[in-house]
Amino acid sequence: MVGDRILLLPDNIANQIAAGEVIQRPASAVKELLENAVDAGATEIKLIVNDAGKALIQVVDNGSGMSEMDARMCFERHATSKIKNIDDLFHIKTMGFRGEALASIAAVAQVELKTRRREDEVGTCIEIENSTVVKQEPVATAAGTSISMKNLFYNVPARRNFLKSNTAEMRHIIDEFIRVALAFPNLFFSLTSNGQQVFHLEAGTLKQRILQLLGANYNTKLVSVKEETDYLNIYGFAGKPETAKKTRGDQYFFVNNRFIKSAYLNHALQNAFQDVIAGDSFPMYVLFIDLDPVQVDVNVHPTKQEIKFEDEKIVYAFVQAAVKHALAQFSITPTLDFELNADIQQLPSIQKPFTEDAQTAAQASSIFQTFTQAHQAHKIESGSNSSFKPLSAYHSELKVESLQPDNNSLLPSVNDQPSTNDQRPGAYDFGIQHSAFTIAEDTKLTQLFNAYILLPAAENFLLIHQQSAHERIIYERLKKALEGKVIATQRSLFAATIDLAPADAVLLQELLPDLQQMGYSIETFGKNTFIIQGTPADIATGNEKQVLEKILEQCKHFSSDLKFSKREMLIRSVAAQHAIKAGKSLTASEMNKLIQDLFACTQPNTTPSGKPTYMEFKKDSLDKMFGR
Repeated sequence: MVGDRILLLPDNIANQIAAGEVIQRPASAVKELLENAVDAGATEIKLIVNDAGKALIQVVDNGSGMSEMDARMCFERHATSKIKNIDDLFHIKTMGFRGEALASIAAVAQVELKTRRREDEVGTCIEIENSTVVKQEPVATAAGTSISMKNLFYNVPARRNFLKSNTAEMRHIIDEFIRVALAFPNLFFSLTSNGQQVFHLEAGTLKQRILQLLGANYNTKLVSVKEETDYLNIYGFAGKPETAKKTRGDQYFFVNNRFIKSAYLNHALQNAFQDVIAGDSFPMYVLFIDLDPVQVDVNVHPTKQEIKFEDEKIVYAFVQAAVKHALAQFSITPTLDFELNADIQQLPSIQKPFTEDAQTAAQASSIFQTFTQAHQAHKIESGSNSSFKPLSAYHSELKVESLQPDNNSLLPSVNDQPSTNDQRPGAYDFGIQHSAFTIAEDTKLTQLFNAYILLPAAENFLLIHQQSAHERIIYERLKKALEGKVIATQRSLFAATIDLAPADAVLLQELLPDLQQMGYSIETFGKNTFIIQGTPADIATGNEKQVLEKILEQCKHFSSDLKFSKREMLIRSVAAQHAIKAGKSLTASEMNKLIQDLFACTQPNTTPSGKPTYMEFKKDSLDKMFGR
């Protein structure tokens, strides 16, 4: 006879199963502990992590503290001070409420709790391992609570093995810290990692907190959003159109001060910005929605980051209208701020010295003389003495210049050796791998719309996209560099200093070794500041700071795609940023060099992302199009 098969799980195993939903990585524990500190009424909250939270996560607050009984009870499953009856579940205004967080943490880490209420003379110290209390005793401690969790997943090695690198886990911790710190700008927060302080956030206004966390470059680029209705209130800030990025990085929605993820509300914001930003860009915003808790169900997901509104359409309409109204209240034309705008500071006219020769030449020009004489600002001289030329003169000069050889091409070479496809000097044979024709020495290359290169032959022609072609060339060159053939570095005459948001600084720190092999020379200079000392040789210099910022942005854009390794993501980002863009005029020798390098590539017909680098048009196909 078979005995009973169904048994009740022991508490420690049940807690570990629950922990799998609530505590997925160190950042999950950080979120729960910070929210508990906020609920305790703390005005100062300190987060301390070691080894990206794998070795230690500690939160110290000056909140209300707990009695000896509460300190013991808080680690029991479903023990909470937030809910006493079923109605309370529909009026939740606190961050934590289900009573699973501390029980889950105690199931997968070694926990030490020290807590004291202000009215008590001594506090309580409790140590727990694997859901079992190993020590409980009185202790002298400051008012408030200090909770430490050490060796996360020490008793669940399979879960620990699934954790990412320290830099990746630290980025997740910073993300969770930023979300809680943004929600409560009136509280002091600090974050210390491995003994080094990453954030020190004094209590202040929401705008001050945004600038502290997301970067001071937003200082003049925020639009205030504020709408109050009987149903809900919306307030916060949205970035001006020029702050839009290719990733969703700086997008924060809070409902009743709780950070949420909502594709539905993101769509409302995207619609509000659709007439002022590109379709593939995402606006920056930090928006708060306050409404009656009865209208929201926050208990639809274990992490409480997904919620359900009772009437989603009303919220959607209010959010979209509020942001559109805010955008309409400011001029979309960007303002020029010479003190704060880093782009202007990098212009050659500001960076280069204004020499005496340049001053003399400027003062001798007719434009300077007419503008410095009274009532002459409108005057433009005609005749032989005028410095203005007819358009046809410029056109003829450009035609002559485009045919002159240029020995100082800024286009990098993929290989030091000449292409194996070269049959004779000045001739390119595409018959082996790609196209069935050879180009004679006297073939003239034509640039169309400053974006395409026309390469004619006897029976067909190629139309090459210059940016896509150059992207493929740089991609293969960088790939070889990371396989061992390091690219030389050209030192910058003036080193560029770049200040990053903390999350971006962690990402750059992770990418530095690979960037070094690619020819970048970047040094850390303080907490979130870096100095760009040099860039890859044979790549056009200038705007190093902006290029590096765009590389980081594109890396974050790629990071959501699991098929890319960190290295592949970086190579593609660097290649995309350094490729010559459509709109740049090329000399004949630069076009010639670009074509040679393209067809020396192992896969010249597409970019790394799969876009074509050239199209082939055959004469007989063209004849058919014209009915010949």
